[in-house]
Amino acid sequence: MIRGSTELVAILGSPIAQVKSPENFNSWFAAHDADLAMLAIDMSEPALAGFIASLRGWNNLRGCVVTVPYKQSLVPLLDELSERAAALRSVNVIRREANGRLIGDNVDGAGFLKAARAHGFQPAGKQALVLGSGGVGAAIAYALAEAGVRRLTVADVRPAQAQALGDLLKRAFPALDIGYGVEDLSEVDLLVNASPVGMGDSGELPVPVTLLESLNSAALVADVVTQPVITPLLALARERGCCIQTGPEMARAQMGNLGAFMGVMPVDA
Repeated sequence: MIRGSTELVAILGSPIAQVKSPENFNSWFAAHDADLAMLAIDMSEPALAGFIASLRGWNNLRGCVVTVPYKQSLVPLLDELSERAAALRSVNVIRREANGRLIGDNVDGAGFLKAARAHGFQPAGKQALVLGSGGVGAAIAYALAEAGVRRLTVADVRPAQAQALGDLLKRAFPALDIGYGVEDLSEVDLLVNASPVGMGDSGELPVPVTLLESLNSAALVADVVTQPVITPLLALARERGCCIQTGPEMARAQMGNLGAFMGVMPVDA
């Protein structure tokens, strides 16, 4: 029940009907008897700057989760960024301060690592392969580098974008060993599909089957795609005996990070 006293958070994107955050957040608020509610806001791009300006005076709004396609375009509209958001030039959550200042962070990578650690994966000293160097892939790669992976390989159908991400990571983490191509997966401890390949009913794999045949059964294989839950990549990895991590696991894991940044729930929610 939304009352006059209810404080609000939002999730902003377009389209928005597919997101699970309102259901997840509102279920948590209800279970913990919190006078809070999340709204889903489908905002057209021409109205975006005006909407962000209006947040400064929206006194009962605590913050806003940001989803596609606005993670990058919101950056110049905010007052302050976390160190990782500034490096990535991408935000997925905004906190509204009492004085109306808007502060952005990107916890996609932190949420991914929380889910991976729940599977027993400890990144320090490991080798990881991230497929896709867009917003989510960049955030995951940054979090892995920050957590101390020994070698990180970034692969993308857009080599220039992968190289740009590698350059960013090398500036932030000079000791990191970065690669861009992979011909064998036998030494990879973590394989992450951070691209949309495998979404829906496409049946596509982000890498050739012949390459996946070299995958070590001790590796953790993760996918950020949420529909289907078991993507073709995860199905094949499971057949090879690998531990798998689904897209919804990452979404659930980062809910506490998002809520904590907005000040509405503990980080371990």
